[in-house]
Amino acid sequence: MAGILLVTHNGLGASFVECVHHVLGEVPPNLEVLSILAGDDLLKKLAEGQALIKQLDTGGGVLILADVFGATPSNIARQLCHAERVIGVAGVNLPMLLRVVCSPAKTLPELARIAVEGGRECIVQMAS
Repeated sequence: MAGILLVTHNGLGASFVECVHHVLGEVPPNLEVLSILAGDDLLKKLAEGQALIKQLDTGGGVLILADVFGATPSNIARQLCHAERVIGVAGVNLPMLLRVVCSPAKTLPELARIAVEGGRECIVQMAS
């Protein structure tokens, strides 16, 4: 099973985890959050992310889901993707996360594909 690391602004990642708990009734043990706050020491956050990757990688690798591409959290996530068996996807949304956590038997590359597809497919304009 691959680990899942959310790298997000402020409490966004924790809110996503609360939503996962609401929908599934539990939080998967392979899901962790790295929150980036204004004024954080970015080198310390990078080290925290590296420690979380070591914790989460039980042999299946780690999928990093970051929020806004090009912003500080995704820039940290991109640096974390230099580790072996780590893949990152930016633009996390709740449907993306739910599809990933509901696919624990998938390989890391499959999870990355599921994340991207889930994120895209669930963005729709609603008719009135």
